[in-house]
Amino acid sequence: MMTFLKRHGLWAAYFAFVAIAIATHSGEGVFLSSGSYPYGKPLLWLILLLFMGYSLRVSAQENFFHSLKRMNQILWSRQVGLDLYIGLLIPLFIIYLNEGSLLILALWILPVLIFANLAVLLYLALNYDSIILHFI
Repeated sequence: MMTFLKRHGLWAAYFAFVAIAIATHSGEGVFLSSGSYPYGKPLLWLILLLFMGYSLRVSAQENFFHSLKRMNQILWSRQVGLDLYIGLLIPLFIIYLNEGSLLILALWILPVLIFANLAVLLYLALNYDSIILHFI
């Protein structure tokens, strides 16, 4: 059991997060949009599923933490990582603007910082209609 958690713990945490996010989501349909631009929501789900599939494939072939140790020695890898995490402040700001609640933002901060775009894409897919309403 410990070996499984060590090897797949992040994925178990991610899928638990997805299940909780979907189960507690309210206000709009989970998979289909009823808004002005209905094709964007299924497209976001497709992008999320493809990216998740690719990430699962990569994690089956290479250990994330071992790779991170090797990558951390390369300056450009550090720059790309820093760029990613600075870039994650933008969707966190959008989450705050869309929700209007520091509590909900706090609930998304850790998943976004751990799972990065896997969490961001999930938020965008779940809240597509309400985000689009801010722009039209």
